[in-house]
Amino acid sequence: MRGTFCLVLHSHLPWVAHHGRWPVGEEWLYQAWAQAYLPLADVLRRLAAEGRRDLLTLGVTPVLAAQLDDPHCLRGVHTWLATWQLRAHEAAGRLPELAGYEHRRAAAALAEFETHWRHGGSPVFRSLEGAVELLGGPATHPFGPLLDPRVREFALEVGLSDARWRTGALPAGIWAPECGFAPGMEQEYAAAGVTHFLVDGPALHGDTAFARPVGGTVPVGGTVPVGGTVPVDGVVPGDGTVHCVGRDLEVTYRVWSPRKGYPGHRSYRDFHTYDHASGLKPARVTGPDVPPHEKAPYSPARAAAQVERDAVDFVDVVGARLDALREKHGRPALTVAAFDTELFGHWWHEGPAWLEAVLRALPEAGVRVTTLRGALADPGLIGEPVELPPSSWGSGKDWRVWAGEAVTDLVELHGRVQDAVLTAVGKGRSPARDPLLDALAEQALLALSSDWAFMVTTGSTVGYARERAHRHADRVFALARLLDEGRREEAGALVRGWEQGPFGHVDARRLRV
Repeated sequence: MRGTFCLVLHSHLPWVAHHGRWPVGEEWLYQAWAQAYLPLADVLRRLAAEGRRDLLTLGVTPVLAAQLDDPHCLRGVHTWLATWQLRAHEAAGRLPELAGYEHRRAAAALAEFETHWRHGGSPVFRSLEGAVELLGGPATHPFGPLLDPRVREFALEVGLSDARWRTGALPAGIWAPECGFAPGMEQEYAAAGVTHFLVDGPALHGDTAFARPVGGTVPVGGTVPVGGTVPVDGVVPGDGTVHCVGRDLEVTYRVWSPRKGYPGHRSYRDFHTYDHASGLKPARVTGPDVPPHEKAPYSPARAAAQVERDAVDFVDVVGARLDALREKHGRPALTVAAFDTELFGHWWHEGPAWLEAVLRALPEAGVRVTTLRGALADPGLIGEPVELPPSSWGSGKDWRVWAGEAVTDLVELHGRVQDAVLTAVGKGRSPARDPLLDALAEQALLALSSDWAFMVTTGSTVGYARERAHRHADRVFALARLLDEGRREEAGALVRGWEQGPFGHVDARRLRV
């Protein structure tokens, strides 16, 4: 065996249900669902049916998992898929070849959805057990290093509990939002029963050949460390050792980087060029400087040939990387490639076909393919302990995207939200659950999502991001004020006027104050 390869995919969209359509809101969700999640599940199901196991590690954030199970969203995406097919029919007179291709794709997506997804995403993910390791994470995708430790612990507890509620199992591994890390967070992970998490390669100075223990441990049945959370059901599985696994940028960036990667090849479908009458995408990339109206028509056959070439290239890259690591360390090593799931099918139209080709070809090239869980079960893939620095996978590999000058107002807003929820829960705590405090905690978690600062810093739908952050924050402040004044009847009426949140089982009593 030349070494071990792990593919890790991170599936996340902000909470958008009941928040409108294009250019923001539910359209984001439905596009990713139709073009990435449906074809990815189909690929994994077919490979699993051949007896293949431990194919990849898949993170589905709690807020996305909630949307994939939400009845409103299920009805919405079903309608969206049918509309996709109708748009293909409407384009038949002008673009017959493209219309036929899109009709077949929409028909396949409808069949996939109606056969496997009508009861939500959770049954789909449960059915892939054995082929996929599911990662968990904090509810609503907050940037953990900037949170009050009590709120951070609560967000993780809600997220892990939600994963167990949907899939029947407590995740052992997490992809922390934005790979955000601050020293000491590993203690909170250990107390919550987390055994491994992903970091970006620069956090390990590029030394990603092995999984590495981080910080101290929490003995089974031992005392929760200072800053630690109450474990789910009060149980700390294992010996409390937490390992980090680093994303190998040398391999990952071969597929997609800030400047290059396979999806930019001239033969692949161009994501940004639309036939505006139908909303379909008729062109191939053609060239980086070719204006949309001059791009060549998309050719599925040409793209399929390029998929095969790029799959061969990637297998060669992985093999060469593992050979070099084995020579350097004197033993088989590990390489981890990690991406947003939405790259495969949504941003990169041919991504699912490339993924299937790679997962078939790597074992034939002498590379062991497994999950993070599978890699950690091999003692030969465990390296020396490490002290991680403050880090993320964002620009600069630090915290600037979520704490920079462009978002100082949001950082201040998040501080006030946390103060408000901690104060209200501290004053109103009782042995019995309080649905008003639960609603307050859920809105606070939504206000603290990392997505809002990311959108503002990157200049993507800035107005939408600020509006959403302030909408949830204002709800927290208004509800907290009513509760502080003892006006519970008015508080209940206020909460009933909000659209349904993603969880509904948030228990504010679990928030340490």
